[in-house]
Order: sequence, then structure tokens, then C-alpha cells
Amino acid sequence: MRQEKKAQRQLQIENAAYAVLEARGYEGTSMLGIARQAKASNETLYNWYGDKQGLFQALVTRNAEEVKSHLESELESDNDALSILASLGPKLLKLLTGDRSVALNRAAAADSTGELGATLSKAGREAVFPLLEQVLKRAKNEGQLHFDHAGEAVGLYLDLLIGDQQIRRVIGRLPAPTGAALDDRAARAVAHLRTLLSDTPTPGENQTPRHQTGETRHEP
Repeated sequence: MRQEKKAQRQLQIENAAYAVLEARGYEGTSMLGIARQAKASNETLYNWYGDKQGLFQALVTRNAEEVKSHLESELESDNDALSILASLGPKLLKLLTGDRSVALNRAAAADSTGELGATLSKAGREAVFPLLEQVLKRAKNEGQLHFDHAGEAVGLYLDLLIGDQQIRRVIGRLPAPTGAALDDRAARAVAHLRTLLSDTPTPGENQTPRHQTGETRHEP
């Protein structure tokens, strides 16, 4: 099968997988059900994806591809770290609050096996987090930010950027944010990160930077 036709067929199959996922949940979703929805053969799905977990890993990977590619490209450039975060923020927030991410997270929450949650973590967070650590380390090397542990700095940035936006989307209490809202929240996240991880605190504020307090923060 020619690559262009195969890519188009894969997109149809993956769209069908989302439809079945939303209708039946992860445990109720089968390769056969997806094949029927996509009007494809069950054999084709197993040949291309291996099994259901492989198919959903492909969904998560595709969903995160724009953010991952953007980070990889920016890390190869000479752009300063905070500029990279500023351009990344709207893309990452759009990814995490988008309809497909919401569908995957709702299904993962209802999946008693934990399989989909593990797939989301492996193909999503675990693929992007190390790249974010590289960006934050660049910020430290450039003297833009000051911290002891890159992982904690990344966690702080994600807290500032995402907050409760994703969970409110997942439980249906927040509409999809507009482009302007994404840009505004991303810009504020970088500004607050710079304030919190600066060696020069704002006059009148607690002189102990948050990243050194040992405060426990939730993982997004």
C-alpha cells in the first residue's frame, strides 16, 4: 500500500477509535469494534498496531506530536529558553485541553485496568517531560532562572500553565479555551515562573523562593 494511502487509512482508523472510545469506554473498546467502525479488516489493525494498547499508544503519540516536534526544533535553535516556553505554552495547553485529550483522559479515569493511563503517561508526558527539562536547564545556564532540580522546575511551570484547566475540561465544567485565552495563560505562566525562580524577589514578598520551600505540588 502506498504511503499516502496508508496514512489516510490510518487516520480513518484512529478517528474510528476515538468514536468507539467515547461510546464504549476503554474496556468496552475492541480491535474488532474499531475495525467495524472504520470499515477495515481486523487483520489490518493487528498488522499495523499489534494490539489495542499499541493502537492507543499511536493515538496518544500522534496527539502529542506537534508539541514534541516543536520542542525538538526549538532546542536545536539558538532561541533563549523563556522564548521557547512562550511559544510552547499555547500549543501544550491546547493539546492538554483539546477534545481528543479530554476523551482519552475520561476513558483512562474509567479504565479499571490502568492500561490506558499507563499508555497516556508513556507516549505523552514521559515523551515531553525530558524535553522540557532541557529547556529549563538552558534557562538556568543562561541565567534566566535559578533552581536546584530541573524536574521540580518543570513541575512548577506545568502547574502555572495548566492549573485545574485540564481536569475542569475532563469533568465538563470548562469549555475549550479560545486562542486568546491560551496565549494569555501561557504568557502569565512564563511571567510567574520568572518571578518565582528569580534571584531577585519582588519587594515585600517572602524572601524564600517557592522552589526552595519543599512545598508539595500536584502533578498535572
